Amino acid sequence: MSGFSAAWLAMRERYDRAARNAAVLDAVAGAFASASAVTVTDLGCGTGATMRAIASRLPAHQRWRLVDNDNFLLDAARKATPAEASVRTVVFDLAGPIEQALDDCDLVATSALLDLVSAAWLDRLVASLVRLSRPFYAALSYDGAVTLMPDTRHDAVVTAAVNRHQRTDKGFGPALGPEAARTAPARFRDAGFAVLEGRSDWRFGPDDREIQMAIFDGWAGAAREIGVNPSTLEEWLGERRNHVTAGRSHLQVGHIDFFATPIGRR
Repeated sequence: MSGFSAAWLAMRERYDRAARNAAVLDAVAGAFASASAVTVTDLGCGTGATMRAIASRLPAHQRWRLVDNDNFLLDAARKATPAEASVRTVVFDLAGPIEQALDDCDLVATSALLDLVSAAWLDRLVASLVRLSRPFYAALSYDGAVTLMPDTRHDAVVTAAVNRHQRTDKGFGPALGPEAARTAPARFRDAGFAVLEGRSDWRFGPDDREIQMAIFDGWAGAAREIGVNPSTLEEWLGERRNHVTAGRSHLQVGHIDFFATPIGRR
């Protein structure tokens, strides 16, 4: 699995939290409203942002198993644990046998992971959750929809290249990329889960300069790997940076959240 820096995860956390779909979060909270305790497994947890975002919506007694392949990120997660949560961190390569990471929990959660995995990996996850009869909360899956204002001449070229790059292998085989937002909820429905989904788009305005600059730099790098002409990228990145610096840049990046519950489970 391709890694993400702690600095990037810290930068995006408040935007992720603002983007999370309120109706989907309400459904997660409602599923455990009568429980006195809950055990959650967070796949690809990074620095623990999912835990921090939803801990206040779950029962007072919580046990979290934070799963990632990066010890540095897991250490950061341990240092930022909410008061209501008891945490165990697990170093685990999610490209391996995913079933080993899922036993003994009431809820499986993840954020910004499903667009990185392959269709075969997703099918293994779904099959495991069918076997275990466990609900699944997935947030912030990229859907390929990007709105940039003001527009520039090469926006379409760059965003198309980014979406192609999203489909390259991130350690799990050919990634679902933008298709994850459509494919994952459908797979769970086909497997007999009730699925509630909703939009969780990032929205950045003129004051969100640092993260816009980071996103545009990352997109230029991805497009370069795909083979977009370097002079095109230099022109595009210069124009986008100018808009950010001048305080006129707006960016919306499409995501979806969903909560899948085995039908008949209470």
